[in-house]
Amino acid sequence: MPSSQPRDARRVREMFGAIARRYDFLNHLLSLNLDRRWRRRAVEELAPAPGARVLDLCGGTGDLTIELARSCEDCEVVCSDFSHAMLERAEAKLRRHRMSDRCAVVEADGLRLPYASASFDAVTVAFGVRNLADMDAGFREILRVLRPSGKLVVLEFSTPTAPLLAPIYRFYLHRLLPRFGDGVSGRTGPYRYLATTISEFPDPAALAGRIREAGFDAVGWTTLNGGIVALHTAIKE
Repeated sequence: MPSSQPRDARRVREMFGAIARRYDFLNHLLSLNLDRRWRRRAVEELAPAPGARVLDLCGGTGDLTIELARSCEDCEVVCSDFSHAMLERAEAKLRRHRMSDRCAVVEADGLRLPYASASFDAVTVAFGVRNLADMDAGFREILRVLRPSGKLVVLEFSTPTAPLLAPIYRFYLHRLLPRFGDGVSGRTGPYRYLATTISEFPDPAALAGRIREAGFDAVGWTTLNGGIVALHTAIKE
């Protein structure tokens, strides 16, 4: 059953700060580099229009921000996250890719964004809504900062239901990923937290319902790689 318990924002922030140095390496390794493909798929789904202003919420170390900026050279992309350590790595990446002039990095709480209403043409969230202290409030805040007809794209982990894949995935998620991830990161707990939040997370239909309840229209989703992740889309009327 999906958990309704709120996240402890301070502890989550500290956890991500502690693993920031190894975060990208483990993302790529533990997903067998599929995370790169998933982000590109999210950008393709968003298809930002020329000149669009895009918020990459829970942007972490900036991988999706960079993909967005590559796809639309005259778009303005804002990478926002509440982890200072993660954003430091995002800033370094943007400098290396020579994207600092058109990609801003803003440290902010996703439940209290420092932007006026109707400030963005699109919002993306990749593997971040699980970590919000109040996911439903987060969706309402996203709705607030989107302009009318603005688009939301959410990329999130899910749990496969296919008879052959499901048990293999559960074994990987609960036995291998926590042990290996915590071992390589040098921290006890973060990747066990990851496994727990994935297994407790609403299934795609339930998450779509919560996005709809927040006030979005045209809510839909598609699953990728057998249901390991789900790509959700929605529009602000």
